[in-house]
Amino acid sequence: MKSFKLIIALLFISQITFAQSIISLINRADAFFDTMDKGKFEEAHGFFDESVKGKISADELKLFWLRLGNNLGAYESVNGAQNKSQGEYYQVTLECVFTKGSQGFTFIFNKSEKLIGFFVAQTTTEAVYVAPAYADTNLLTEKEVLIKFAGGQMAGILTTPKGVNSFPIVVFVHGSGPSDMDETVGPNKPFKDLAAGLAAKGIGSIRYVKRSMVYPNSFVKTFTVKEEVLDDAVAAIAIARNTPGVNKAQIFLMGHSLGGMLAPRIATLAPDLAGIVLAAAPARKLSDVIAEQNRYLYASSGDTTATMKQQFQATMNEIDRSKLLKLGDIAPDSLILSAPASYWIDINNYDQLASAKKLTKKVLVLQGERDFQVSVQDYNIWRTALAANKNVSFKLYPDLNHLLTPQKERGTGLQYRTPANVSPKLIDDIAIWIKGK
Repeated sequence: MKSFKLIIALLFISQITFAQSIISLINRADAFFDTMDKGKFEEAHGFFDESVKGKISADELKLFWLRLGNNLGAYESVNGAQNKSQGEYYQVTLECVFTKGSQGFTFIFNKSEKLIGFFVAQTTTEAVYVAPAYADTNLLTEKEVLIKFAGGQMAGILTTPKGVNSFPIVVFVHGSGPSDMDETVGPNKPFKDLAAGLAAKGIGSIRYVKRSMVYPNSFVKTFTVKEEVLDDAVAAIAIARNTPGVNKAQIFLMGHSLGGMLAPRIATLAPDLAGIVLAAAPARKLSDVIAEQNRYLYASSGDTTATMKQQFQATMNEIDRSKLLKLGDIAPDSLILSAPASYWIDINNYDQLASAKKLTKKVLVLQGERDFQVSVQDYNIWRTALAANKNVSFKLYPDLNHLLTPQKERGTGLQYRTPANVSPKLIDDIAIWIKGK
């Protein structure tokens, strides 16, 4: 018999009004999974808000539940994990227990307690975020903003420096996958660090929740980086442009990882940008970068068993499939590495190096040598390709990883379980570059 356990000690309450509805929201999420477990998929579909019902069907819910059962076994129980508010939306994360293991899921509700979306949550960690020494809240002001698009909106934070009448501003653009406004990975929050560090130097910023985190069911069929990244970055730039106190001649964009790869493309959509920062940005095709990541992690694992070899080869075969440039016989919504064919065709036909070469605005390329996700090879490609462009500057940091935090070795993803902060030297360099001629 299914049980439900509420772990009060792990509830993170950010607003009194939200605190009053925590039990109700967790029970609502619990009831949704219970309804699916009973095979009542039409009834489960009714848990969604009208604005998103058309984006996911009862049959898709059934398929999802069957696949989940195949991977994790029979459903047994659900435990409350953590909860927080994000603008007008409420987020509830539950640990769901199956016969073969546990899996976390995050649910996004609106104020009417209707589901806006749900997705697999990142593995939780006992470590917590630690604010850096340079994060002086007395030097900044934060205000909520909304990044709007035709189908909804995401919460964001406008950070402005106190006591500055005319200041530069930076819009942060995330890397791959769903992400909150701080680009949280375990106990690490690189965008939060950057916002605080830059504000202390008289520079404002905008960071926002990535659309795929709040509206995951909008990304189940065909889509491209336009919906995933570009449209919302342009909307955030428009907010920056109309923010009182912002020097409109000093609006910048900082793209991290995939966001850095797409920064030159975004710059063509927002020609009034003063400059762009490419932080840990792939210079090669995304498929090639993913392949390199997998080869590195496979070698680092030291696991030479036949099973591991088979899994590795299967992954590499799937990566090869992602290199397509046109549809051919494949349907646009055919999934490859969890993204549709339409996504891969769009990003494979994009040449970030050629786009960056055409820019006349300032460009800053940043890279950490201890980054195992996007390697120094990409940095060197950027440097070679843009060597003749006088508007481009380069910075290589020997001790920084993919999250732009100091590390003692290159390592693997295990390093992201330990709290670390964005390098103050990197923040200094960005501030100097922004304010320089």
